[in-house]
Amino acid sequence: MGDEQEDAIIYRVVVNDEEQYSIWPAYKENALGWRDEGTSGTKEECLAHIKEIWTDMRPLSLRKKM
Repeated sequence: MGDEQEDAIIYRVVVNDEEQYSIWPAYKENALGWRDEGTSGTKEECLAHIKEIWTDMRPLSLRKKM
């Protein structure tokens, strides 16, 4: 896929049960185990949002044990 086509894709921020974040194309069904976080936009916007909110990269299960 070319840069121009990729720039036109709208993404969603998704999160899994371990509170790990990723982005997913809005036109695709979420991968198993991932749910919408509530944010959508360009790839850059979604990644910037994740960078802002995901400040502790440890999985939830590890954070609970500590």
